Amino acid sequence: MVGLCAAMLAVATPASSTASGYYYHHLGAGTVGDWTGVVGRLTVRDPAVRAGTHDFVATRFMAKRESGGRTAWLEAGWAETGWSGGGRQRVYTYDTDRRAWTFYNQYELTDGDNIWISVHTTRDGVWEAWLWWRDGWHLLTSLRLGASRAQLEQYVEVHVDGDGKVAVPRIAVDNVQVRDGDAVRYWREADVRTASGGGSGGYCLDWATRFDTWTAGTC
Repeated sequence: MVGLCAAMLAVATPASSTASGYYYHHLGAGTVGDWTGVVGRLTVRDPAVRAGTHDFVATRFMAKRESGGRTAWLEAGWAETGWSGGGRQRVYTYDTDRRAWTFYNQYELTDGDNIWISVHTTRDGVWEAWLWWRDGWHLLTSLRLGASRAQLEQYVEVHVDGDGKVAVPRIAVDNVQVRDGDAVRYWREADVRTASGGGSGGYCLDWATRFDTWTAGTC
């Protein structure tokens, strides 16, 4: 994989909310054991995120590691947020070092686009997030997790700020594969120990193939 992404980054973190409550919905799965990376294709959709709120919808992969009572993680995918972006869907990363969302506005997304994301380690304890864009891989960011193996997640995450609902069109995730050193295999039920829930709060999760092909969104 070659090519560093250009500048033109926008970093935004929501301020403290005064809303009556937060409602998180996590639709997807996570590995039980540790691996060296995850890669797959994410479909971009246009959810009804409310402007001026802390609503967000994100479709992402994550690598996380727990050590000494602390969890470190790196996630990458696409998201639409209520506090910035003007209703656009954007490539993003989030990690526990910066504790902020980083948006990559140079990659212009539209409803129905498909993007490939890879989160993997190439050096001891250093994890990287990559985006496939226009016939090439582009490095988004990197983070030292302190280990060359980590638990992996694949989720559509819906966050509703206080009362109300966020309508989410069906989001597809497919061709999901995990890395074990130089070996790559599809994230299949028989080969990868996995923890997965079901739908949540009016959002449905449907597995076409557990766990490499699936959709999630408003029921």
